[in-house]
Amino acid sequence: MASPDTVKRHPPSIVPYFAGFLLLLSSIILFSSLSKPPSSSPAEEHLLAGHRASSSSSSSCNYSAGAWIRSPESDPVTARYSYGSCREIFKGWNCVSKPNARDLLRYRWQPHDCRLPSFDPLRFLRRFRNTNIGFVGDSLNRNMFVSLVCTLRQVAKEVKKWRPAGADRGFTFVEYNVTVAYHRTNLLARYGSWSASASGGDLESLGYKQGYRVDVDVPEHTWMEAPMFHDIIIFNTGHWWWAPSKFDPIKSPMLIFEKGMPVLPPVTSEQGLDMTLKHMISYVEKRMRTNAVKFFRTQSPRHFEGGDWNQGGSCRREQPLSTEQVEELFSLDKNGTNVEARLVNKHLFKALEGSSFRILDITHMSEFRADAHPSTTGGKKHEDCMHWCLPGLTDSWNDILVALLESMWTNQLS
Repeated sequence: MASPDTVKRHPPSIVPYFAGFLLLLSSIILFSSLSKPPSSSPAEEHLLAGHRASSSSSSSCNYSAGAWIRSPESDPVTARYSYGSCREIFKGWNCVSKPNARDLLRYRWQPHDCRLPSFDPLRFLRRFRNTNIGFVGDSLNRNMFVSLVCTLRQVAKEVKKWRPAGADRGFTFVEYNVTVAYHRTNLLARYGSWSASASGGDLESLGYKQGYRVDVDVPEHTWMEAPMFHDIIIFNTGHWWWAPSKFDPIKSPMLIFEKGMPVLPPVTSEQGLDMTLKHMISYVEKRMRTNAVKFFRTQSPRHFEGGDWNQGGSCRREQPLSTEQVEELFSLDKNGTNVEARLVNKHLFKALEGSSFRILDITHMSEFRADAHPSTTGGKKHEDCMHWCLPGLTDSWNDILVALLESMWTNQLS
């Protein structure tokens, strides 16, 4: 069996020509089918008039609209969540000691107008043989990456570590030649510390002494090669653009650069996000094959109550929120602690207009799950009301991702 360093997207040349031809043909059929966009959610229809997603069949399921249904106490927690001992789970995301650890897994997401199929990992590996899957983004995308890897590990005989195309982490499921990798990037764009030059310059003349230089038209090196390598790719960004503890507007502001020069007058972080999305979406569009599948995941909501993460905020609820409670926490009109998710989505939806990206809309379904964060698990100094317990909510994100991919496959064959 080949080592991960020699694993390619197609079978080795020693495979007989005819068998190789059949595999190649099946791959072409698969990825041509994956290029068909699904229907958009109501939020997308409102904010993305003319987006390519709206051209798909109206019979496609809107997985983002639904409700959380609790399984009866008599039902055992399904095998879908039996990966709790998976070594890839970051200590702070393992919620085995949380008071509602077992109870939070009993909730299943039920779309209003269709059924969300259970994720069958063995079926997935067989169907997506010879496929490279990449997650590009911040630690919330790592949360989702770990969920998928741990689910697939349950049925795979041989798994090898491999960090392809600059990935932070990655695994190849050798028998099926399926690679799943995570490329860490906080802003998508390249950034680093900036200090005033002794010789002075435009920023210095405005009184800037230090901060962070963000080159909105240059992708961070960790994922620069990812679009040329992966067949399916899932992006996210947003949390770090609203991170005053990191990018303090006075002590360490974001300084936006374009074409190697500072943007003057200096722009806000929101404007910097818009510029970055524009450049990064264009970068990916130009470099990925036309039949590759590109998702942009919507923002993952936080659930801090009583203050932000560094102001005594907490998330100790043990049941999902009601619709009324969701609006209380996330309404843009109320400008609360957690409005970041919907704000980021407005920027994201606008940036994706006319692109070939599909939107993986997980925001509203996640807004209900104030009970599914690690909170104080792992002895944290501050409660973690941003990331998600594993097993947990991000499994449902992957359920939707896999269901969308499966429906693309099925539509092609029908």
